[in-house]
Amino acid sequence: MSRLEVKTPGQAQAIVEQLYRNMERRIAASPPGLCPVDMALNFLNLCQAQTCGKCVPCRIGLAQLSNMIREVLEGEPEISILKRIEATAQVIVDTADCAIGIDAANLVLMGLKGFRDDYEEHILHHRCLGSLKNPVPCVALCPAGVDIPGYISLVNGGRYADAVRLIRKDNPFPTACAYICEHPCEARCRRNMVDDAVNIRGLKRYAVDQAGEVPQPEKAAATGKSVAIIGGGPGGLSAAYYLSLMGHKVTVYEKQKKLGGMMRYGIPSYRFPREKLDEEIASILSLGIEVHTGVNVGTDITFDQLKQEYDCLYLSIGAQTDKKTGIEGEDSYGVISAVEMLRRIGDEEMPDFTGQNVVVIGGGNVAMDVTRSAIRLGAAKVTCVYRRRQEDMTAQNEEVEGAIAEGAEVLTLHAPLRIEADEKGNVSALWARPQIIGEMDAQGRPRPNTASVEPLRIPADTVIVAIGQGIESRGFEQAGIKIQRSGTLTANASTQLPDMEGVFAGGDCVTGPATVIRAIAAGKAAAANIDEYLGFHHEIKSEVKVSTPHCTDLRPRGRVNATERDACERRNDFQCIECGMTEEEAVQESSRCLRCDHFGYGNFKGGRVETW
Repeated sequence: MSRLEVKTPGQAQAIVEQLYRNMERRIAASPPGLCPVDMALNFLNLCQAQTCGKCVPCRIGLAQLSNMIREVLEGEPEISILKRIEATAQVIVDTADCAIGIDAANLVLMGLKGFRDDYEEHILHHRCLGSLKNPVPCVALCPAGVDIPGYISLVNGGRYADAVRLIRKDNPFPTACAYICEHPCEARCRRNMVDDAVNIRGLKRYAVDQAGEVPQPEKAAATGKSVAIIGGGPGGLSAAYYLSLMGHKVTVYEKQKKLGGMMRYGIPSYRFPREKLDEEIASILSLGIEVHTGVNVGTDITFDQLKQEYDCLYLSIGAQTDKKTGIEGEDSYGVISAVEMLRRIGDEEMPDFTGQNVVVIGGGNVAMDVTRSAIRLGAAKVTCVYRRRQEDMTAQNEEVEGAIAEGAEVLTLHAPLRIEADEKGNVSALWARPQIIGEMDAQGRPRPNTASVEPLRIPADTVIVAIGQGIESRGFEQAGIKIQRSGTLTANASTQLPDMEGVFAGGDCVTGPATVIRAIAAGKAAAANIDEYLGFHHEIKSEVKVSTPHCTDLRPRGRVNATERDACERRNDFQCIECGMTEEEAVQESSRCLRCDHFGYGNFKGGRVETW
């Protein structure tokens, strides 16, 4: 017998590793709406299987927790069992010898706190609050509820104009979302169980690029009712679009020179070409929507005047005010906000950063937009300063990677301390204090703490502040609209303002800064509720017929990802950086869709939603 042996992975271990990967994919593909108590039990059992069983809390306690949760699901326990579950879990957290047991019990405590109503519903009424109302994961996670399997099927069949028509049933901005949507629909794509999520946004991009001009559907008969939309961004224009289809007379009031909101004044044209935006807005306005730009509601026209003139109002103002850092020297000449810079670019008033050292403060998508724009505007060096780690940035990974590829420096774990200015008041540097990563915060990101290191001086000719946006709501507060401490408007789930007859609100002004697709979803919901308020019940539907799928090819295959222009080329202009799919790629990628609207539980729940 040898004294030592070289360890090589055996067949059993290789199979276990494969099972782990399969489990990861299964969890990634879990759709919303599953019973949270049942999920908690399964996670607990998985954790229990990983323990060594040497200490009593893990060996006995986790088994007892599992039995009690199973009794909640399958038995007829008293409501007092919840106290026993909580007490048992807390004892395990306090006494278990290792992190495996502690973490398993913490999962149970988190569940009791996060979905106690579900536990109580099982005990008191023997039923589950978890509802698979929409069992198609991609549709359930799309804020606007777009018929994703339907239009992917149409792309696969080469019916690109029909794909656009089907998307417009729930989203009047198919082109905008094809270029800039953050595709939350892909997060729980069931294809994850096989290989990887379908490139849904890429297929939408191929559809809109190939479809050409697609006429809008016919409007319903005129109702004689009028609606004013305050805000010409994605939310306001979405509400205007559907209300116009329903036959109402719609007028949009926009503060800026042009329509588009943050699609124009917050997203650079290298991500979404301006000509594409203008074409899509023109198509929406072709329904007969009246527009007044350069109008500030509250000064140019009062809120009360609009209430008297129109049957209904929809407030959809975006988050277009900047937030301050509060550090010393922020008022120096050369300090600008990201909102201000992107607004100037949106109006084609390009700043000149030729030869400058530009420092950007922030770590979100807006910070990446101004970082990459500054490179294109001639900056000699662009440094993005962020107080957390790169993996903690709220910006999309591809945006951060794209900025680095174009030459930006991302300086993480440095918190802005003060801005240094010269004797004339011009910015000369940003001082940043190094950070050390610490404990997790409520969002699950580790908090940065001040490190015992001297502050760093970063030379700067321009400092761009990109730490968030706010809502300009003072004019509405004067009109009697309730404003929350965050500056957002108070609206109920149906988008109607409480104690304000005939006034609705949605989008950024209610939720705070959010994505384009969420603003679109708010506009869609507002249109439906305004229509009901006005005494109607118009239905929005598409006449497009989607073919019934056949047996799906489940062979694992790679996902087709979008490519981009070379970094050394794209960094010099504002032309679109992303390249669309080829026909071959679109056919292959669309064939990966599992058609969850037809197969599995989706079929029992009615499959596709064809009318709203």
